[in-house]
Amino acid sequence: MTAGTALAVRPGGSRPLAGTGVLLRFALRRDRVLIPVWTAVTAVMVLSVPGALESLYGTPAERAGLLRQMETNSSLRAMVGPVFGDSIGALTAWRAGVYAGALAAVTALLVVVRHTRDEEESGRQELVASGTVGRRAPLTAALLAAGVACGTPALLVTAGLAGRGLAGASALGLGIAGTGAVFATTAAVVAQLTGSARAARGLTAAVLGAAFVLRAAGDAAGTGGPSFLTWLSPLGWLENLRAFADERWWVLLLFAGTAVAQGAVAYALAGRRDVGTGLLPARPGPADGRLGTAGALAWRLQRGGVLGWGAGFLLAGVVFGSMAEGASELAGDNERTREIIARMGGQAGLTDAFVSAMVGMFGLVAALYAVASVLRLHGEEASGRAEPVLAGSVGRLRWAAGHLVVAFGGAVLILLLAGLGFALGHGRDPGPLLGACLAQVPAVWVVGALAVLLHGLAPRSAPVAWGVAGAVLLIGWIGPVLDVPRAVLDVSPFGHLPKLPGGEVAWGPVLALTGLAAALTAAGLAGLRRRDVTS
Repeated sequence: MTAGTALAVRPGGSRPLAGTGVLLRFALRRDRVLIPVWTAVTAVMVLSVPGALESLYGTPAERAGLLRQMETNSSLRAMVGPVFGDSIGALTAWRAGVYAGALAAVTALLVVVRHTRDEEESGRQELVASGTVGRRAPLTAALLAAGVACGTPALLVTAGLAGRGLAGASALGLGIAGTGAVFATTAAVVAQLTGSARAARGLTAAVLGAAFVLRAAGDAAGTGGPSFLTWLSPLGWLENLRAFADERWWVLLLFAGTAVAQGAVAYALAGRRDVGTGLLPARPGPADGRLGTAGALAWRLQRGGVLGWGAGFLLAGVVFGSMAEGASELAGDNERTREIIARMGGQAGLTDAFVSAMVGMFGLVAALYAVASVLRLHGEEASGRAEPVLAGSVGRLRWAAGHLVVAFGGAVLILLLAGLGFALGHGRDPGPLLGACLAQVPAVWVVGALAVLLHGLAPRSAPVAWGVAGAVLLIGWIGPVLDVPRAVLDVSPFGHLPKLPGGEVAWGPVLALTGLAAALTAAGLAGLRRRDVTS
Protein backbone atom coordinates (compact mmCIF):
# COMPACT_ATOMS: atom_id res chain seq x y z
CA MET A 1 0.00 0.00 0.00
CA THR A 2 1.55 3.29 -1.02
CA ALA A 3 2.27 5.96 1.55
CA GLY A 4 -0.65 8.24 2.18
CA THR A 5 -3.24 5.77 0.89
CA ALA A 6 -5.92 4.80 3.37
CA LEU A 7 -7.71 1.49 2.92
CA ALA A 8 -10.85 1.28 5.00
CA VAL A 9 -12.53 -2.12 5.15
CA ARG A 10 -15.93 -2.53 6.70
CA PRO A 11 -16.39 -5.24 9.29
CA GLY A 12 -17.37 -8.53 7.75
CA GLY A 13 -17.47 -11.00 10.59
CA SER A 14 -16.87 -14.54 9.39
CA ARG A 15 -17.99 -13.90 5.82
CA PRO A 16 -15.23 -15.17 3.48
CA LEU A 17 -15.83 -12.41 0.89
CA ALA A 18 -16.17 -9.48 3.28
CA GLY A 19 -14.36 -6.41 1.98
CA THR A 20 -14.14 -7.60 -1.63
CA GLY A 21 -15.66 -4.41 -3.04
CA VAL A 22 -13.21 -2.15 -1.24
CA LEU A 23 -10.24 -4.28 -2.26
CA LEU A 24 -11.45 -4.31 -5.87
CA ARG A 25 -11.67 -0.51 -5.95
CA PHE A 26 -8.20 -0.30 -4.47
CA ALA A 27 -6.82 -2.77 -7.04
CA LEU A 28 -8.35 -0.85 -9.95
CA ARG A 29 -6.93 2.38 -8.56
CA ARG A 30 -3.45 0.88 -8.42
CA ASP A 31 -3.85 -0.45 -11.98
CA ARG A 32 -5.15 2.81 -13.42
CA VAL A 33 -2.13 2.89 -15.78
CA LEU A 34 -1.52 -0.81 -16.45
CA ILE A 35 -5.05 -1.79 -17.44
CA PRO A 36 -5.80 1.15 -19.80
CA VAL A 37 -2.44 0.75 -21.57
CA TRP A 38 -2.82 -2.98 -22.22
CA THR A 39 -6.48 -2.48 -23.12
CA ALA A 40 -5.57 0.14 -25.71
CA VAL A 41 -2.76 -1.95 -27.18
CA THR A 42 -4.99 -5.03 -27.53
CA ALA A 43 -8.01 -3.19 -28.95
CA VAL A 44 -6.06 -1.03 -31.39
CA MET A 45 -4.07 -4.03 -32.60
CA VAL A 46 -7.26 -5.91 -33.51
CA LEU A 47 -9.32 -2.99 -34.83
CA SER A 48 -6.55 -1.76 -37.13
CA VAL A 49 -6.36 -5.09 -38.94
CA PRO A 50 -9.57 -5.00 -41.08
CA GLY A 51 -8.55 -1.84 -42.95
CA ALA A 52 -5.10 -3.22 -43.66
CA LEU A 53 -6.54 -6.54 -44.85
CA GLU A 54 -8.97 -4.81 -47.19
CA SER A 55 -6.07 -3.04 -48.87
CA LEU A 56 -4.03 -6.26 -49.05
CA TYR A 57 -6.74 -8.74 -50.06
CA GLY A 58 -9.55 -6.64 -51.44
CA THR A 59 -10.83 -9.12 -54.02
CA PRO A 60 -12.19 -12.65 -53.60
CA ALA A 61 -9.42 -13.96 -55.86
CA GLU A 62 -6.70 -12.49 -53.63
CA ARG A 63 -8.33 -13.95 -50.53
CA ALA A 64 -8.66 -17.35 -52.20
CA GLY A 65 -4.97 -17.21 -53.04
CA LEU A 66 -4.15 -16.50 -49.40
CA LEU A 67 -6.17 -19.53 -48.29
CA ARG A 68 -4.29 -21.75 -50.75
CA GLN A 69 -0.94 -20.45 -49.44
CA MET A 70 -1.92 -21.16 -45.85
CA GLU A 71 -2.95 -24.73 -46.71
CA THR A 72 0.52 -25.52 -48.04
CA ASN A 73 2.76 -23.42 -45.76
CA SER A 74 3.11 -25.08 -42.35
CA SER A 75 5.49 -22.38 -41.06
CA LEU A 76 2.90 -19.66 -41.61
CA ARG A 77 0.21 -21.77 -39.97
CA ALA A 78 2.48 -22.25 -36.98
CA MET A 79 2.93 -18.49 -36.69
CA VAL A 80 -0.64 -17.25 -37.16
CA GLY A 81 -2.83 -20.36 -37.39
CA PRO A 82 -5.11 -21.69 -40.14
CA VAL A 83 -7.69 -19.62 -42.02
CA PHE A 84 -11.31 -20.75 -41.70
CA GLY A 85 -13.04 -18.23 -43.95
CA ASP A 86 -12.38 -15.69 -46.70
CA SER A 87 -14.31 -12.73 -45.29
CA ILE A 88 -12.47 -9.72 -43.85
CA GLY A 89 -13.89 -10.59 -40.43
CA ALA A 90 -12.58 -14.16 -40.62
CA LEU A 91 -9.18 -12.92 -41.79
CA THR A 92 -9.10 -10.45 -38.90
CA ALA A 93 -9.77 -13.23 -36.41
CA TRP A 94 -7.05 -15.30 -38.11
CA ARG A 95 -4.45 -12.54 -38.16
CA ALA A 96 -5.00 -10.97 -34.72
CA GLY A 97 -7.07 -13.37 -32.62
CA VAL A 98 -4.31 -15.53 -31.13
CA TYR A 99 -2.09 -12.55 -30.38
CA ALA A 100 -4.94 -10.60 -28.79
CA GLY A 101 -5.70 -13.63 -26.62
CA ALA A 102 -2.04 -13.85 -25.63
CA LEU A 103 -2.01 -10.15 -24.66
CA ALA A 104 -5.16 -10.67 -22.58
CA ALA A 105 -3.48 -13.64 -20.88
CA VAL A 106 -0.38 -11.57 -20.05
CA THR A 107 -2.53 -8.77 -18.63
CA ALA A 108 -4.51 -11.23 -16.52
CA LEU A 109 -1.48 -12.95 -15.02
CA LEU A 110 0.18 -9.61 -14.20
CA VAL A 111 -2.95 -8.30 -12.46
CA VAL A 112 -3.66 -11.47 -10.47
CA VAL A 113 -0.09 -11.96 -9.26
CA ARG A 114 0.23 -8.28 -8.41
CA HIS A 115 -2.82 -8.34 -6.13
CA THR A 116 -2.17 -11.72 -4.52
CA ARG A 117 1.42 -12.87 -4.20
CA ASP A 118 2.94 -9.38 -4.54
CA GLU A 119 0.70 -8.08 -1.76
CA GLU A 120 1.68 -10.93 0.54
CA GLU A 121 5.36 -10.61 -0.26
CA SER A 122 5.35 -6.90 0.58
CA GLY A 123 3.53 -7.45 3.89
CA ARG A 124 0.50 -5.37 2.93
CA GLN A 125 -1.75 -8.42 2.76
CA GLU A 126 -0.97 -9.34 6.35
CA LEU A 127 -1.90 -5.82 7.43
CA VAL A 128 -5.21 -5.98 5.56
CA ALA A 129 -5.94 -9.51 6.79
CA SER A 130 -5.52 -8.40 10.40
CA GLY A 131 -8.80 -6.53 10.03
CA THR A 132 -12.23 -7.96 9.37
CA VAL A 133 -11.53 -8.94 5.77
CA GLY A 134 -12.79 -12.24 4.43
CA ARG A 135 -10.25 -14.98 3.87
CA ARG A 136 -10.98 -15.17 0.16
CA ALA A 137 -11.70 -11.49 -0.45
CA PRO A 138 -8.19 -10.61 -1.77
CA LEU A 139 -8.22 -13.46 -4.27
CA THR A 140 -11.75 -12.57 -5.38
CA ALA A 141 -10.81 -8.92 -5.84
CA ALA A 142 -7.75 -9.90 -7.87
CA LEU A 143 -9.79 -12.13 -10.18
CA LEU A 144 -12.45 -9.45 -10.61
CA ALA A 145 -9.76 -6.89 -11.47
CA ALA A 146 -8.38 -9.34 -14.04
CA GLY A 147 -11.92 -9.71 -15.40
CA VAL A 148 -12.08 -5.95 -15.92
CA ALA A 149 -8.65 -5.99 -17.58
CA CYS A 150 -9.68 -8.74 -20.02
CA GLY A 151 -13.32 -7.83 -20.48
CA THR A 152 -12.76 -4.21 -21.48
CA PRO A 153 -10.69 -4.89 -24.62
CA ALA A 154 -13.07 -7.74 -25.50
CA LEU A 155 -16.00 -5.30 -25.40
CA LEU A 156 -14.09 -2.77 -27.50
CA VAL A 157 -13.22 -5.43 -30.07
CA THR A 158 -16.83 -6.64 -30.21
CA ALA A 159 -18.17 -3.12 -30.66
CA GLY A 160 -15.54 -2.21 -33.25
CA LEU A 161 -16.12 -5.31 -35.40
CA ALA A 162 -19.89 -5.54 -34.96
CA GLY A 163 -20.47 -3.97 -38.36
CA ARG A 164 -18.84 -6.99 -39.99
CA GLY A 165 -21.18 -9.42 -38.26
CA LEU A 166 -22.40 -9.29 -34.68
CA ALA A 167 -22.12 -13.05 -34.16
CA GLY A 168 -18.51 -13.18 -35.31
CA ALA A 169 -17.55 -10.05 -33.36
CA SER A 170 -19.16 -11.45 -30.21
CA ALA A 171 -17.40 -14.78 -30.67
CA LEU A 172 -13.99 -13.12 -31.05
CA GLY A 173 -14.57 -10.82 -28.08
CA LEU A 174 -15.75 -13.68 -25.87
CA GLY A 175 -12.81 -15.80 -26.98
CA ILE A 176 -10.33 -13.07 -26.02
CA ALA A 177 -12.01 -12.59 -22.65
CA GLY A 178 -12.18 -16.36 -22.12
CA THR A 179 -8.46 -16.77 -22.79
CA GLY A 180 -7.73 -14.06 -20.24
CA ALA A 181 -10.03 -15.73 -17.70
CA VAL A 182 -8.28 -19.08 -18.10
CA PHE A 183 -4.85 -17.61 -17.46
CA ALA A 184 -6.14 -15.40 -14.65
CA THR A 185 -7.26 -18.51 -12.77
CA THR A 186 -4.03 -20.29 -13.73
CA ALA A 187 -2.11 -17.44 -12.12
CA ALA A 188 -4.40 -17.66 -9.08
CA VAL A 189 -3.55 -21.35 -8.62
CA VAL A 190 0.18 -20.80 -9.12
CA ALA A 191 0.12 -17.90 -6.64
CA GLN A 192 -1.13 -20.30 -3.95
CA LEU A 193 1.60 -22.82 -4.70
CA THR A 194 4.66 -20.60 -4.98
CA GLY A 195 6.30 -18.51 -2.29
CA SER A 196 7.30 -15.51 -4.42
CA ALA A 197 5.74 -13.24 -7.00
CA ARG A 198 8.71 -13.78 -9.31
CA ALA A 199 8.13 -17.54 -9.36
CA ALA A 200 4.37 -17.08 -9.83
CA ARG A 201 4.87 -14.86 -12.87
CA GLY A 202 7.53 -17.11 -14.31
CA LEU A 203 5.53 -20.32 -13.98
CA THR A 204 2.35 -18.79 -15.36
CA ALA A 205 4.28 -17.28 -18.26
CA ALA A 206 5.79 -20.73 -18.88
CA VAL A 207 2.27 -22.19 -19.08
CA LEU A 208 1.35 -19.48 -21.59
CA GLY A 209 4.48 -20.25 -23.62
CA ALA A 210 3.64 -23.95 -23.61
CA ALA A 211 0.11 -23.12 -24.77
CA PHE A 212 1.52 -21.13 -27.70
CA VAL A 213 3.91 -23.96 -28.64
CA LEU A 214 1.14 -26.56 -28.50
CA ARG A 215 -1.09 -24.38 -30.64
CA ALA A 216 1.69 -23.79 -33.18
CA ALA A 217 2.65 -27.47 -33.32
CA GLY A 218 -0.95 -28.54 -33.78
CA ASP A 219 -1.62 -26.00 -36.54
CA ALA A 220 1.55 -26.93 -38.41
CA ALA A 221 0.85 -30.66 -38.20
CA GLY A 222 -1.69 -30.99 -40.99
CA THR A 223 -3.45 -29.12 -43.76
CA GLY A 224 -6.84 -30.69 -43.21
CA GLY A 225 -7.34 -29.05 -39.85
CA PRO A 226 -5.73 -28.69 -36.45
CA SER A 227 -4.33 -31.77 -34.76
CA PHE A 228 -5.20 -32.83 -31.24
CA LEU A 229 -2.33 -30.69 -29.88
CA THR A 230 -4.29 -27.55 -30.72
CA TRP A 231 -7.10 -28.67 -28.44
CA LEU A 232 -4.67 -28.84 -25.51
CA SER A 233 -4.13 -25.08 -25.68
CA PRO A 234 -6.52 -22.24 -24.75
CA LEU A 235 -5.04 -20.28 -27.66
CA GLY A 236 -6.04 -23.19 -29.88
CA TRP A 237 -9.57 -22.99 -28.50
CA LEU A 238 -9.67 -19.31 -29.45
CA GLU A 239 -8.88 -19.96 -33.10
CA ASN A 240 -11.17 -23.02 -33.20
CA LEU A 241 -14.04 -20.86 -32.01
CA ARG A 242 -13.99 -19.82 -35.70
CA ALA A 243 -15.22 -16.27 -35.37
CA PHE A 244 -16.88 -15.01 -38.58
CA ALA A 245 -16.69 -18.54 -40.05
CA ASP A 246 -19.62 -20.67 -38.82
CA GLU A 247 -18.92 -20.05 -35.13
CA ARG A 248 -18.54 -23.02 -32.81
CA TRP A 249 -20.23 -21.60 -29.73
CA TRP A 250 -19.73 -24.78 -27.72
CA VAL A 251 -15.99 -24.04 -27.58
CA LEU A 252 -16.82 -21.29 -25.08
CA LEU A 253 -17.72 -24.06 -22.62
CA LEU A 254 -14.04 -25.08 -22.61
CA PHE A 255 -13.04 -21.60 -21.45
CA ALA A 256 -15.81 -21.43 -18.86
CA GLY A 257 -15.25 -24.93 -17.51
CA THR A 258 -11.48 -24.51 -17.21
CA ALA A 259 -11.77 -21.10 -15.55
CA VAL A 260 -14.35 -22.38 -13.03
CA ALA A 261 -12.34 -25.51 -12.24
CA GLN A 262 -9.09 -23.63 -11.77
CA GLY A 263 -10.84 -20.94 -9.74
CA ALA A 264 -12.28 -23.61 -7.42
CA VAL A 265 -8.81 -25.10 -6.96
CA ALA A 266 -7.36 -21.67 -6.20
CA TYR A 267 -10.04 -20.97 -3.57
CA ALA A 268 -9.52 -24.37 -1.97
CA LEU A 269 -5.76 -23.87 -1.80
CA ALA A 270 -6.14 -20.33 -0.43
CA GLY A 271 -7.92 -21.76 2.61
CA ARG A 272 -5.17 -24.27 3.37
CA ARG A 273 -2.10 -22.08 3.70
CA ASP A 274 -0.83 -19.24 5.84
CA VAL A 275 -0.59 -15.70 4.50
CA GLY A 276 2.85 -15.08 3.00
CA THR A 277 3.68 -18.74 2.38
CA GLY A 278 3.27 -21.09 -0.56
CA LEU A 279 2.15 -24.70 -0.50
CA LEU A 280 5.27 -25.83 -2.37
CA PRO A 281 8.28 -25.93 -0.04
CA ALA A 282 10.98 -23.37 -0.75
CA ARG A 283 14.40 -24.72 -1.68
CA PRO A 284 16.86 -24.07 1.15
CA GLY A 285 19.77 -21.82 0.30
CA PRO A 286 23.46 -22.58 0.84
CA ALA A 287 24.84 -22.56 4.37
CA ASP A 288 27.27 -19.79 3.46
CA GLY A 289 26.26 -16.77 1.41
CA ARG A 290 27.76 -16.55 -2.06
CA LEU A 291 26.46 -13.12 -3.17
CA GLY A 292 29.32 -10.78 -2.47
CA THR A 293 28.33 -7.86 -4.70
CA ALA A 294 25.24 -5.91 -5.68
CA GLY A 295 25.72 -7.10 -9.25
CA ALA A 296 25.71 -10.74 -8.16
CA LEU A 297 22.47 -10.14 -6.26
CA ALA A 298 20.87 -8.49 -9.30
CA TRP A 299 21.89 -11.43 -11.50
CA ARG A 300 20.54 -13.91 -8.96
CA LEU A 301 17.20 -12.11 -8.93
CA GLN A 302 16.90 -11.72 -12.69
CA ARG A 303 18.73 -14.68 -14.19
CA GLY A 304 15.53 -16.69 -14.65
CA GLY A 305 14.00 -13.91 -16.71
CA VAL A 306 17.11 -13.47 -18.84
CA LEU A 307 17.36 -17.18 -19.56
CA GLY A 308 13.64 -17.47 -20.32
CA TRP A 309 13.62 -14.50 -22.70
CA GLY A 310 16.81 -15.76 -24.33
CA ALA A 311 15.40 -19.23 -24.97
CA GLY A 312 12.22 -17.73 -26.40
CA PHE A 313 14.13 -15.40 -28.74
CA LEU A 314 16.37 -18.23 -29.93
CA LEU A 315 13.43 -20.51 -30.76
CA ALA A 316 11.44 -17.72 -32.40
CA GLY A 317 14.50 -16.78 -34.45
CA VAL A 318 14.72 -20.34 -35.77
CA VAL A 319 11.03 -20.28 -36.73
CA PHE A 320 11.18 -16.91 -38.51
CA GLY A 321 14.48 -17.79 -40.14
CA SER A 322 12.96 -20.91 -41.66
CA MET A 323 10.19 -18.73 -43.12
CA ALA A 324 12.51 -16.19 -44.75
CA GLU A 325 12.84 -17.96 -48.07
CA GLY A 326 9.06 -18.19 -48.26
CA ALA A 327 8.65 -14.41 -48.14
CA SER A 328 8.22 -14.24 -51.90
CA GLU A 329 5.58 -16.97 -51.75
CA LEU A 330 3.79 -15.13 -48.93
CA ALA A 331 3.68 -11.89 -50.90
CA GLY A 332 2.95 -13.56 -54.24
CA ASP A 333 1.92 -10.99 -56.84
CA ASN A 334 0.34 -8.72 -54.22
CA GLU A 335 2.12 -5.40 -54.61
CA ARG A 336 0.52 -4.03 -51.43
CA THR A 337 2.09 -6.82 -49.36
CA ARG A 338 5.46 -6.19 -50.99
CA GLU A 339 5.18 -2.47 -50.18
CA ILE A 340 4.42 -3.18 -46.51
CA ILE A 341 7.36 -5.57 -46.20
CA ALA A 342 9.58 -2.94 -47.85
CA ARG A 343 8.37 -0.21 -45.46
CA MET A 344 9.05 -2.46 -42.48
CA GLY A 345 12.34 -3.92 -43.71
CA GLY A 346 13.82 -1.54 -46.27
CA GLN A 347 14.24 -1.49 -50.02
CA ALA A 348 16.60 -4.49 -50.29
CA GLY A 349 15.52 -7.79 -51.82
CA LEU A 350 12.26 -9.17 -50.53
CA THR A 351 13.95 -11.88 -48.45
CA ASP A 352 16.32 -9.41 -46.75
CA ALA A 353 13.43 -6.97 -46.25
CA PHE A 354 11.38 -9.70 -44.59
CA VAL A 355 14.30 -10.66 -42.31
CA SER A 356 14.85 -6.98 -41.47
CA ALA A 357 11.17 -6.56 -40.60
CA MET A 358 11.27 -9.59 -38.32
CA VAL A 359 14.47 -8.35 -36.67
CA GLY A 360 12.70 -5.05 -36.04
CA MET A 361 9.87 -6.92 -34.33
CA PHE A 362 12.38 -8.66 -32.08
CA GLY A 363 13.78 -5.26 -31.18
CA LEU A 364 10.31 -4.01 -30.23
CA VAL A 365 9.70 -7.04 -28.01
CA ALA A 366 13.18 -6.71 -26.49
CA ALA A 367 12.14 -3.23 -25.34
CA LEU A 368 9.48 -4.91 -23.18
CA TYR A 369 12.20 -7.03 -21.59
CA ALA A 370 14.30 -3.92 -20.91
CA VAL A 371 11.39 -2.16 -19.19
CA ALA A 372 10.54 -5.23 -17.10
CA SER A 373 14.16 -5.65 -16.03
CA VAL A 374 14.68 -1.97 -15.19
CA LEU A 375 11.45 -1.85 -13.20
CA ARG A 376 12.82 -4.63 -11.01
CA LEU A 377 14.57 -1.71 -9.28
CA HIS A 378 11.15 -0.23 -8.59
CA GLY A 379 9.83 -3.54 -7.27
CA GLU A 380 12.79 -4.08 -4.94
CA GLU A 381 12.47 -0.56 -3.58
CA ALA A 382 8.68 -0.54 -3.19
CA SER A 383 8.68 -3.92 -1.41
CA GLY A 384 11.23 -2.76 1.13
CA ARG A 385 13.90 -5.26 0.10
CA ALA A 386 16.23 -2.55 -1.21
CA GLU A 387 16.38 -0.69 2.09
CA PRO A 388 18.34 -3.37 4.02
CA VAL A 389 20.82 -3.62 1.14
CA LEU A 390 21.33 0.13 1.02
CA ALA A 391 21.64 0.31 4.81
CA GLY A 392 25.02 -1.42 4.53
CA SER A 393 28.06 -0.42 2.54
CA VAL A 394 26.33 -0.67 -0.83
CA GLY A 395 25.65 2.73 -2.39
CA ARG A 396 22.58 3.52 -4.42
CA LEU A 397 24.45 3.84 -7.69
CA ARG A 398 26.23 0.51 -7.23
CA TRP A 399 22.94 -1.17 -6.31
CA ALA A 400 21.17 0.29 -9.35
CA ALA A 401 24.11 -0.45 -11.64
CA GLY A 402 23.84 -4.17 -10.95
CA HIS A 403 20.24 -4.25 -12.18
CA LEU A 404 20.95 -1.96 -15.15
CA VAL A 405 23.82 -4.15 -16.34
CA VAL A 406 21.42 -7.10 -16.35
CA ALA A 407 18.74 -5.02 -18.11
CA PHE A 408 20.88 -3.45 -20.83
CA GLY A 409 23.33 -6.34 -21.17
CA GLY A 410 20.49 -8.86 -21.16
CA ALA A 411 18.84 -6.99 -24.04
CA VAL A 412 22.03 -7.41 -26.07
CA LEU A 413 22.20 -11.10 -25.19
CA ILE A 414 18.64 -11.98 -26.16
CA LEU A 415 18.93 -10.09 -29.45
CA LEU A 416 22.15 -11.95 -30.26
CA LEU A 417 20.35 -15.21 -29.54
CA ALA A 418 17.56 -14.12 -31.91
CA GLY A 419 20.17 -13.46 -34.60
CA LEU A 420 21.72 -16.86 -33.99
CA GLY A 421 18.29 -18.46 -34.29
CA PHE A 422 17.71 -16.64 -37.60
CA ALA A 423 21.02 -17.96 -38.90
CA LEU A 424 20.19 -21.52 -37.85
CA GLY A 425 16.70 -21.40 -39.33
CA HIS A 426 17.73 -19.66 -42.53
CA GLY A 427 20.99 -21.53 -43.05
CA ARG A 428 23.07 -18.46 -43.87
CA ASP A 429 26.15 -16.64 -42.58
CA PRO A 430 25.31 -15.45 -39.03
CA GLY A 431 27.49 -12.31 -39.29
CA PRO A 432 25.00 -10.00 -41.07
CA LEU A 433 22.09 -11.31 -39.00
CA LEU A 434 23.89 -10.74 -35.71
CA GLY A 435 24.81 -7.26 -36.89
CA ALA A 436 21.19 -6.55 -37.82
CA CYS A 437 20.04 -7.60 -34.34
CA LEU A 438 22.72 -5.51 -32.66
CA ALA A 439 21.54 -2.49 -34.64
CA GLN A 440 18.29 -2.65 -32.62
CA VAL A 441 20.14 -2.25 -29.31
CA PRO A 442 20.32 1.60 -29.15
CA ALA A 443 16.54 1.96 -29.54
CA VAL A 444 15.94 -0.76 -26.92
CA TRP A 445 18.30 1.06 -24.57
CA VAL A 446 16.41 4.34 -25.08
CA VAL A 447 13.13 2.74 -23.98
CA GLY A 448 14.87 1.14 -20.99
CA ALA A 449 16.55 4.44 -20.14
CA LEU A 450 13.16 6.16 -20.05
CA ALA A 451 12.14 3.62 -17.40
CA VAL A 452 15.32 4.50 -15.44
CA LEU A 453 14.46 8.20 -15.71
CA LEU A 454 10.92 7.67 -14.43
CA HIS A 455 12.08 5.50 -11.55
CA GLY A 456 14.78 7.94 -10.56
CA LEU A 457 12.79 11.16 -10.74
CA ALA A 458 9.20 10.06 -10.08
CA PRO A 459 9.12 6.51 -8.69
CA ARG A 460 5.35 6.46 -8.32
CA SER A 461 5.10 7.09 -12.08
CA ALA A 462 7.58 4.33 -12.99
CA PRO A 463 4.85 1.99 -14.35
CA VAL A 464 4.17 4.62 -17.04
CA ALA A 465 7.22 3.09 -18.74
CA TRP A 466 4.92 0.23 -19.75
CA GLY A 467 2.77 2.77 -21.58
CA VAL A 468 5.83 4.06 -23.43
CA ALA A 469 6.85 0.53 -24.42
CA GLY A 470 3.29 -0.26 -25.52
CA ALA A 471 3.11 2.88 -27.67
CA VAL A 472 6.45 2.08 -29.30
CA LEU A 473 5.29 -1.48 -29.98
CA LEU A 474 2.04 -0.24 -31.49
CA ILE A 475 3.76 2.29 -33.77
CA GLY A 476 6.30 -0.25 -34.98
CA TRP A 477 3.76 -3.00 -35.56
CA ILE A 478 0.77 -1.16 -36.97
CA GLY A 479 2.34 2.01 -38.38
CA PRO A 480 3.88 0.54 -41.56
CA VAL A 481 0.76 -1.51 -42.28
CA LEU A 482 -1.46 1.57 -42.09
CA ASP A 483 1.09 3.71 -43.94
CA VAL A 484 1.03 6.37 -41.21
CA PRO A 485 2.97 9.62 -41.78
CA ARG A 486 6.71 9.55 -41.30
CA ALA A 487 6.41 12.04 -38.45
CA VAL A 488 4.45 9.46 -36.43
CA LEU A 489 6.97 6.69 -37.10
CA ASP A 490 9.80 9.01 -36.02
CA VAL A 491 8.25 9.33 -32.56
CA SER A 492 9.59 5.84 -31.89
CA PRO A 493 13.36 5.45 -31.54
CA PHE A 494 13.11 2.37 -33.75
CA GLY A 495 12.04 4.60 -36.65
CA HIS A 496 15.57 6.01 -36.89
CA LEU A 497 17.48 2.72 -37.12
CA PRO A 498 19.06 1.38 -40.33
CA LYS A 499 17.20 -1.40 -42.10
CA LEU A 500 19.55 -4.38 -41.84
CA PRO A 501 20.47 -6.74 -43.42
CA GLY A 502 20.57 -5.31 -46.91
CA GLY A 503 20.45 -1.60 -46.12
CA GLU A 504 23.16 0.96 -45.56
CA VAL A 505 24.45 1.56 -42.04
CA ALA A 506 23.88 5.17 -40.94
CA TRP A 507 26.02 5.66 -37.86
CA GLY A 508 24.65 9.09 -36.99
CA PRO A 509 21.23 7.94 -35.68
CA VAL A 510 22.80 4.92 -33.97
CA LEU A 511 25.29 7.07 -32.06
CA ALA A 512 22.63 9.70 -31.29
CA LEU A 513 20.28 7.09 -29.80
CA THR A 514 23.11 5.58 -27.78
CA GLY A 515 24.00 9.01 -26.42
CA LEU A 516 20.34 9.73 -25.63
CA ALA A 517 20.07 6.45 -23.71
CA ALA A 518 23.21 7.31 -21.73
CA ALA A 519 21.89 10.81 -20.92
CA LEU A 520 18.48 9.54 -19.79
CA THR A 521 20.10 6.85 -17.65
CA ALA A 522 22.46 9.37 -16.05
CA ALA A 523 19.56 11.72 -15.28
CA GLY A 524 17.58 8.88 -13.73
CA LEU A 525 20.51 7.76 -11.57
CA ALA A 526 21.09 11.36 -10.46
CA GLY A 527 17.45 11.55 -9.37
CA LEU A 528 17.71 8.22 -7.55
CA ARG A 529 20.78 9.43 -5.70
CA ARG A 530 19.11 12.64 -4.49
CA ARG A 531 15.63 11.47 -3.50
CA ASP A 532 14.39 9.48 -0.52
CA VAL A 533 14.01 5.72 -0.73
CA THR A 534 10.32 4.89 -1.14
CA SER A 535 8.49 2.20 0.79
